[in-house]
Amino acid sequence: MKLYLLQHGAAVAKDIDPERPLSKQGNHDVAAIAGILRHAGIRIDRIWHSGKRRAEQTAAILARAVAPAGIVEPIDGINPNDSVVAFAEDADVWDQDTLVVGHLPFMARLASLLTTGNQDSDIVSYSPGSIVCVERRASNWTLCWMLSPGLFADRSDTA
Repeated sequence: MKLYLLQHGAAVAKDIDPERPLSKQGNHDVAAIAGILRHAGIRIDRIWHSGKRRAEQTAAILARAVAPAGIVEPIDGINPNDSVVAFAEDADVWDQDTLVVGHLPFMARLASLLTTGNQDSDIVSYSPGSIVCVERRASNWTLCWMLSPGLFADRSDTA
């Protein structure tokens, strides 16, 4: 079972829009990640997001690319400062490839806890729109890969 952990794309500032939707660059970056995943043949059974607007928008873009028939829904327990322990325990018994769209520091702590057993180890360095793939093999989680929009996206228009 694979678990894809994605930090939502870049959002507009709170003073511009209190709901903090994706910025133009955030939309662009997430669409680029979605295109790479689609081209790689990745298919996901379900996509969960935090319910915050930027996470919901990010999940919708990814769903069109990698989960056209999958479930996309908000879930509780993945907000920035929620505990990752309960989520990690639940993930140990899933059998469906799942994409989780959330926020920092939750996403980084979850990746660290799953792969090292310590949520405070800095195993990955997220930026908006980054995705980490971990895979459960027997009783252990392995870090498979990470993509960040800064590696490939045109960053000339950040508005």
